Amino acid sequence: MAVLDPRLLRSTRAVRVHLVVSVVCSLALAALTVAQAWLLARVVAGATAGEPDLGAAVAAVGLVVLARAGLAYGAEGAALRSAALVTSDLRRRLASHVTGAAADPAATDPGELATLATRGLDPLDAYVARYLPQILLTAVVPLTVLVVVVTADPVSGVLLGLALPLVPFLLALIGRYSRERAQRQWVLLERLGGRFLDVVEGLPTLAVLRRAAAEAARLREVGDRHRRAAMETLRVAFLSALALELLASVSVAVIAAWVGFRLLHGRIDYESALLVLILAPEAFLPLRELGARFHAGLEGATAAGRVFEVLDRPGGPLPDPEHPAAAGADPAISLCGVVLTRPGRPAPVLDRVDLELRPGRTTLVVGPSGAGKTSLLGLLLRFGAPDKGTVTLTGADGEPVDLADVPVELWRRRLAWVPQRPHLFDAPVVENIRLGEPGASDAAVRRAAELAEVHDVVRALPDGYATRLGERGARLSSGQHQRIALARAFLRREAVAATGVTPIVLLDEPTAHLDPENALLVRAAVARLVERGTAVVVAHDAGWVDLADDVVTLTAGRVTARRAVEPA
Repeated sequence: MAVLDPRLLRSTRAVRVHLVVSVVCSLALAALTVAQAWLLARVVAGATAGEPDLGAAVAAVGLVVLARAGLAYGAEGAALRSAALVTSDLRRRLASHVTGAAADPAATDPGELATLATRGLDPLDAYVARYLPQILLTAVVPLTVLVVVVTADPVSGVLLGLALPLVPFLLALIGRYSRERAQRQWVLLERLGGRFLDVVEGLPTLAVLRRAAAEAARLREVGDRHRRAAMETLRVAFLSALALELLASVSVAVIAAWVGFRLLHGRIDYESALLVLILAPEAFLPLRELGARFHAGLEGATAAGRVFEVLDRPGGPLPDPEHPAAAGADPAISLCGVVLTRPGRPAPVLDRVDLELRPGRTTLVVGPSGAGKTSLLGLLLRFGAPDKGTVTLTGADGEPVDLADVPVELWRRRLAWVPQRPHLFDAPVVENIRLGEPGASDAAVRRAAELAEVHDVVRALPDGYATRLGERGARLSSGQHQRIALARAFLRREAVAATGVTPIVLLDEPTAHLDPENALLVRAAVARLVERGTAVVVAHDAGWVDLADDVVTLTAGRVTARRAVEPA
């Protein structure tokens, strides 16, 4: 396990400031530790020898103790503030990354992400506030004490120098043994969070199908596996702490016995012996504290690593193009030799796709599940970029421009998108529809609802357009969800058309999983939606051909057929 993930150091200013403060505090604490030990040895040796003027030394001991306590208190407070800043910064970056324009929604597991952003980042507090300062303290104090002990008594210094490296060696062995267990515990925690979210969301279905008890048993099984993994990690933590305490205690005892024998035989003076005996435990104390916090540091480092795994995926705001270009008012869109791959997929999801979407026409893309239809829409939505090939469109000057050179926000402003499973928020109906065009008036929202065949449904709700839909739109059926999404698309289409630009409508399986009655209503609404503008409709079969001008067949990521639809 790395002491400090370099990505954390590079990306978070609070960590860099925290490390500088921790280095200064470690040096000061090392100096105060040596000063306290020397003053105590001087006071005790002087009192034993009957020296009369020890008041100043005793006062100095008191001042050093107070300074040491005050410094430790201040360093602890600064560390806790830094930990809060680091954790908050990572949570903000994580949220910004997965909600940014470059993020692919299909690549994100909501349950695992929720676990990571909440409970998952909690160990990072202990890692930043406790473990990192202890690492620095462990690097400074034992070496400082060793130098002082060697100066006071070379023989004791040699014994201390032989004993001190044993503790880091033992920690390294424990770290290698514990790393896999900590990672396994983390994976099980994420799996438990994702499973719990799935079960909670699917409770009505599970209850109707009488599978709630079986799912509860599976959830309990995942929880038990996480509990066993956590207990294994704790067992290693307790046993390793015991081993470290035993090693440190035996080492100090050996040094104390050796000093005692040498003192009896007059080979070391009393003050030097006291100094060695006081400093020997101080040399091992940071190492023992590091052992006690080692597993908290391991969990924190694992948490930071998981966050950076997410941050390393595509996401966040798209960078501004080097040569910004503007799309034309009525652009043709061309895909040339497009190849798109996904992690974990042996074959490309899109393989050398050549396709032209002509302006003002509706293109129906058909094919079996897994053919790459939704991935094609993802490219047009700028959820990703092709690994090979280009996506170009007609620019404002009539010349082809790369889609990547068009600012993503300007491009998405002209898109009306209806996903296969639209998400509705726990907000009034009017706000859910207004997501399509945030500045739309209430009259425009009602007009869009009428075009989407959902106005009568909304009027029948207790508070009409002011009715809150509940979590994930629980008040509405799947077909009504789809029509709310269509209302958003109508709102966006009208807003885009009002600017003199041809809207581009993208629909992903608009009638999938709908009953015949709702499917008919959705088809009627879709027919209105694609009347004006350029449209791409994704479907499993050719049942939508009556609305299409062109039909493209995708099979295993390749275009295997294309044809124009003859007018009826």
